[in-house]
Amino acid sequence: MRTQRRRVASALRAFLRSEAIGGIVLMAATLAALVIANMAMTREFYHDALHHATGPVLAPAIGPMTVHLWINDGLMALFFLLVGLEIKRELVDGELANPARRRLPVIAAAAGMAAPALVYLLIAGRDPALVRGWAIPAATDIAFAIGVMALLGPRVPPALKLFLTTVAIVDDMGAVAIIAVAYSHGIDWGALAAASGVVAGMAAMNRRGVRAIWPYLTAFALLWWLVLMSGVHATIAGVVAAAFVPFERTEGAPDSAHSTLHRLEHGLSPWVAYAIVPLFAFANAGVSLAGLSLTILVEPLVLAIAGGLFIGKQTGIVGGIVLAERLGIARRPRGVRWAQIYGVALLAGIGFTMSLFIGGLAFPGNAMLEAELKIGVLTGSVLSALTGFGVLWWAGRPKPAKQEG
Repeated sequence: MRTQRRRVASALRAFLRSEAIGGIVLMAATLAALVIANMAMTREFYHDALHHATGPVLAPAIGPMTVHLWINDGLMALFFLLVGLEIKRELVDGELANPARRRLPVIAAAAGMAAPALVYLLIAGRDPALVRGWAIPAATDIAFAIGVMALLGPRVPPALKLFLTTVAIVDDMGAVAIIAVAYSHGIDWGALAAASGVVAGMAAMNRRGVRAIWPYLTAFALLWWLVLMSGVHATIAGVVAAAFVPFERTEGAPDSAHSTLHRLEHGLSPWVAYAIVPLFAFANAGVSLAGLSLTILVEPLVLAIAGGLFIGKQTGIVGGIVLAERLGIARRPRGVRWAQIYGVALLAGIGFTMSLFIGGLAFPGNAMLEAELKIGVLTGSVLSALTGFGVLWWAGRPKPAKQEG
């Protein structure tokens, strides 16, 4: 039993360590994008390079592929493939496999997505042009949040890190569903039927015991193109493909080191954490502040996103946990104080990667709204990061030793 706990703990530490470093790299890429987008000598080059046509027309609805499209619709499909692999592992043999353990994260994540959307609609819902952005503040950026946690060191107990990670994984499941349902358009049913055929082929490979990685990656690439053609957002192909990658349980460990899922996940993880997500941040966080005044901070879209992330997230998560405890449905992690729960709820307001991604789907091609959504995401995420860091720093401080009298 002790060996089992040690192996699980080691796997968790390795995961959190990689997420923490990836979060720090992500912060650096974000800062670099903001600096380059606001320097007179590099501003135009940054914009022109991202929108330079670099490939054929893969889907008539989106036109010629540009650097920006390759990153957002192509490379981010690999990010979603990794997200899908993590979701499958947690559902089959992780924290979400146990009904008792998954109650609290599921409740916290659901409330933590509903409340930000409600806050957004209360602020911006009167403008029909802005309603489509209701899901922007609903998601949590796990890499950024764990990166902030890493700066706190031992002040944050492992149980709290695991809780935030599990909430964020459930959060990702909700975000993927939202993207598939709310941000798909002009469905090409022929392409979707062909995509279904590829999915059936992946399921057949799984049943027949195919364990090599390359057949699944080949099928994933074909599925990505067909989903792109269908009008459903192409990144959904990553999560769908992950569901059919073979997984093997191992006694005393999260999963077998020889399983296809394990090998693919560990092969993808460094590329996603240290290259793809930072590159996405660099390509999407660079907002030029030239000609803008502080009054942009009170624009409805900016207020709605920032308010949803900073106020909605903490209200939803803390409220959901309090309600779950009072109704006897679930209890917070053992040894974790309410102040620490509040700090984690604040960190969950760091929406960044997924919020920028959803924002790009909600307001494509509108330069002013794109600038406002970036400012809103950055404002809400920075406020959440700073206050979450402060609360967890205070909550995790060593208790003063009692003086003997």
